[in-house]
Amino acid sequence: MNESTCIDADAHVTPPRITAQAQDANWGGIASLALGVFGLVTAEFLPASLLTAMAADLGVSDGAAGQAVTATAAVGAAAALTIPVLTRNLDRKRVILALTSLLVLSNVLAATAHSLPVLIAARALLGIGLGGFWSMAAALAMRLVPEHLFARAMSLILTGVSVATVCAAPIGAYMGDLWGWRSAFVAAGVVSVVTLGAQCLTVPALPPKDNPNVKVLFELLGRTNVRVALLAVLLVISGHFAGFTYIRPFMEQVTHLSVSTISAALLAYGIAGFFGNIAGGFLAERSERLAIVAGAALIALLAATLWVAGTSAPVTIAAIAAWGFAFGAFPIGFQTWIVRAAPDQAEGAGGLLVAAFQIAIASGAVGGGILVDRIGAPGGPIFATVALTLGALLVVRYGPRPASN
Repeated sequence: MNESTCIDADAHVTPPRITAQAQDANWGGIASLALGVFGLVTAEFLPASLLTAMAADLGVSDGAAGQAVTATAAVGAAAALTIPVLTRNLDRKRVILALTSLLVLSNVLAATAHSLPVLIAARALLGIGLGGFWSMAAALAMRLVPEHLFARAMSLILTGVSVATVCAAPIGAYMGDLWGWRSAFVAAGVVSVVTLGAQCLTVPALPPKDNPNVKVLFELLGRTNVRVALLAVLLVISGHFAGFTYIRPFMEQVTHLSVSTISAALLAYGIAGFFGNIAGGFLAERSERLAIVAGAALIALLAATLWVAGTSAPVTIAAIAAWGFAFGAFPIGFQTWIVRAAPDQAEGAGGLLVAAFQIAIASGAVGGGILVDRIGAPGGPIFATVALTLGALLVVRYGPRPASN
């Protein structure tokens, strides 16, 4: 997952019963939400493939440019918790259109930014759209299709994540090499405009229905099993993003790969991540603890391998592809854990999980950026090795276990 697939937790919850009137499935609306997910995740992932070019053009260090990721994640964490509450009296279609409009504006500002503060502001707008959209997507899907089609609708929406994971980084790197890094944000902007038009046409008016309550979130934080799950997210996901955010500087400065080879490596990462999602789901069905520990331990090993042997092109490319596969275990593993930790407040727990993912992404970008600026490109893998090892040990010791009969 990126930090973004967390909302699939709601897919494991029995949705509210549909009223006596027959409800037709609005697949056009579902498809427009999938397109929105694709646009948001694509925009979120672009800096990882364009970081050195962005830094050079803006006249800042790689670590400073990496804070474009921090801005999105930090604001996204706050938005995931507050947007549903602040907009609880508004038609949900209007809210979704407003969030998608922020995505359009973010891409326009990023494509035209000539200073780091403007770029950071653009990424902060993306964070509002990202966090707000993820916090509401599952609830919207429940209202667009009948109960028995909810899981299928969520699968379609999350297809946008898989496609963005495969395409965003390699295509961004390729376009950046041909036409400059801004061209990738122009392309993302075109996708966001198409998304806005599709949502205008396909999503019906959806008067407010729920009444989100901040008090529930504090009650959930009082539960030990919820706190442990969120701490595990902070360690594991921050480690992953410390490594992934600064992977392009590593491939350029340590492995000395060409831009075309970097694009191929990122494509391998995305494709492997697609299959990793499938494998992660298979493992999590049997044990979410096993899925998380296996993924975290493997990435820690791969990060250490890059740290030690990253000058070898075959080793680096193989490690990056395997990294993508291992990351696929996390979204479904953490989603299953948090839902089982709070089955009576699954939506609130899901919101906390989204926020924890975004905070972890921001922490990884900040921590990795500090190390990269101080000791060079290996700083990202070093941070990843330490954080993921600690996260794996935490889950081994305190992670969920099958209920005894």
